[in-house]
Amino acid sequence: MKIDITYPATAMSKRILIIEDHADIRRLIRMTLEFENHEIHETANADEGLQAVRRLRPDMLLLDIMMPGSMDGLALCRLVKSDPSLGKPWVVLLTARGQSQDIEAGMNAGADAYLLKPFSPLKLIETIDNLFTGSPKAP
Repeated sequence: MKIDITYPATAMSKRILIIEDHADIRRLIRMTLEFENHEIHETANADEGLQAVRRLRPDMLLLDIMMPGSMDGLALCRLVKSDPSLGKPWVVLLTARGQSQDIEAGMNAGADAYLLKPFSPLKLIETIDNLFTGSPKAP
């Protein structure tokens, strides 16, 4: 099932692509970002996410790691970060995988930030704002 929901943007907005297989988590992220100045798109797996990255050239991916399909979020992160033709978007991994080796694998795949589920909506907004403004990453 293809999901690509678009929300209106303004001239200064950033394009964010949510790639998450759970509809309730996509909804939570969308609701968190509704009051921010962003154009929001959604897909339900990494395969659809890659197609959307190619089509939309987002500024940021909010990316789950564990998803159905031919690739997981880590593979998509590596692909997006290694292919300059995809625009080099920021990648924030949102995942339940919180072991130190999981975080290390995510950062080695090229992620710019790693947030554990359940995540704080305020922490998500702060992470996005920090990446877009070039503020240093919090540990």
